[in-house]
Amino acid sequence: MDVTAMTHLLQETALHHGRFEAVAPQHDWWDWYAAYMVAREGGSTPDESSAAAGRYMADAKHIVVPATP
Repeated sequence: MDVTAMTHLLQETALHHGRFEAVAPQHDWWDWYAAYMVAREGGSTPDESSAAAGRYMADAKHIVVPATP
């Protein structure tokens, strides 16, 4: 991956993480970023990657976002 592609992926990741961070308990951002970026590099869509990162945070880090009604 070149620098330009990585820049775009990091920007996209930051935007999606903002939605998670707004409702999540305190956590280390890099854990969510890593899970999201691995999913994206594996071919998942942004929404699928956000879901994968959320599952990772819940399963591995015990950071669970409250369900919205």
